[in-house]
Amino acid sequence: MGNNYIFSLTPTFTQGLVLGQLSILVLLALVLKYLFFIPPESETETVPFHPLSKSNPSWHQDVKEDDKDSIPEQESAHWFNILARQVVEVYRAKLQNNLTGYEGIEVARRKIEDHANNLRPRGFLAIHSVDLGMSAPKLSNARVVNDNDGDSAPTTIEFDMSYTDTISVSLSTSYLFNYPMSSFARLPVSLTISLSLFESKVTLVPPSPASAAPVLTISLPQDFTLNLKTTSLMGSRAMLRDVPKLHELIEYQVRKVLALRGTWKVILPGMGSLATVQQEIEKEQAASKEQG
Repeated sequence: MGNNYIFSLTPTFTQGLVLGQLSILVLLALVLKYLFFIPPESETETVPFHPLSKSNPSWHQDVKEDDKDSIPEQESAHWFNILARQVVEVYRAKLQNNLTGYEGIEVARRKIEDHANNLRPRGFLAIHSVDLGMSAPKLSNARVVNDNDGDSAPTTIEFDMSYTDTISVSLSTSYLFNYPMSSFARLPVSLTISLSLFESKVTLVPPSPASAAPVLTISLPQDFTLNLKTTSLMGSRAMLRDVPKLHELIEYQVRKVLALRGTWKVILPGMGSLATVQQEIEKEQAASKEQG
């Protein structure tokens, strides 16, 4: 009689296999129902999530009056990133005389080489190739650091900036030895310098109406992050490749230039001349030296 039932107290191999498959299906159904699916009666009670922001009508209900001051005032810098990219693209185009492809890159290479040789003896440095990059600095976390609100101190706005690109330059030059006599020997040096990462805060100070030459001031702090990649070859016959000290020297010099020239003053159209702004800068430098 036991043979008329599917299962018995002593199941066969086939009965055990069927029982195992059924238990897995039941377990799978329970997991899906209680862990992933929402019961039908609770679907109408689902409340969408809204980020906590001042544009949210529940802002004043969700945030206590005592806690409002502890929430940082940060605005999106997406609009500024679009503007910055357009500005960078204009500079790239003008550096290439509005040409594209190899012709444009060759024009930019010659311009950079001419500018570099104007700072050094003619023919001292040769630029072999340049990469003007494809990206632009990205700003985020715009915030008002100092809101004058009637105070005499200028309003200060800060951004967090990050720049990663393919910008690079390949060049060759030589190190001149003047010992034991003038122009005793030259050490050929070939370099390729490329940017890996540049991160920094950017401070923006709007022009002051009380200034004789109102300018928009953009500045970088001293504690920025700069990562350069350098490949090098030194020597004519016996080659020294990727000398670490040379990499450290190049990165140090680039940091030094950025630190010294990390402040830009933009003259407002019709509000002053370059000579007037230079006089104002000289006064500020003299005042800072006296304070120092």
